[in-house]
Amino acid sequence: MNIFRILGDISHLLAIIILLVKIHKSKSCAGISGKSQILFALVFTTRYLDLFTTFISVYNTVMKVIFLICAYITVYMIYGKFRKTFDSENDSFRLEFLLVPVTGLSFLENHSFTPLEILWTFSIYLESVAILPQLFMISKTGEAETITTHYLFFLGLYRALYIANWVWRYYTENFYDQIAVVSGVVQTIFYCDFFYLYVTK
Repeated sequence: MNIFRILGDISHLLAIIILLVKIHKSKSCAGISGKSQILFALVFTTRYLDLFTTFISVYNTVMKVIFLICAYITVYMIYGKFRKTFDSENDSFRLEFLLVPVTGLSFLENHSFTPLEILWTFSIYLESVAILPQLFMISKTGEAETITTHYLFFLGLYRALYIANWVWRYYTENFYDQIAVVSGVVQTIFYCDFFYLYVTK
């Protein structure tokens, strides 16, 4: 495992922690897209089913469990504990516009036509677009709290570091996963506009 992968994981975890702390301290989920959080929970659930079949390392297992727990805690806080503060009117992105094409693509373009592999591929494709309801919500309201922008910044940084990880692995291990790389690049492109606003404002 290289430094880019570790820093990417840390950045990803930091983004989630920033979000959870924000919700817990303010006792509000205002400005946060519950739909994006549902998609991220679905991403982790479908990707980490290999927890039951394959052991890679203690680090790998612990990180997967932490991401799963945090994803479901976030969804619970938005739709359960602090649902009265949830802005459902502005969180109006239609998830079927993402789920239908992602599902179809995961059946058509995968490494092998097995249930776990199709679900893993689905998670990769879905992660590349899961932030769109959040970005749509920000564009609709025209504002974002500072803490929400920090959350998005660290998510974008995570993707950028993972691209560096893939470049590193290609040159040191001759490893290249086209599905993961193309999806990661697509996701990073979605963050570019946000990064510009983050830096300028």
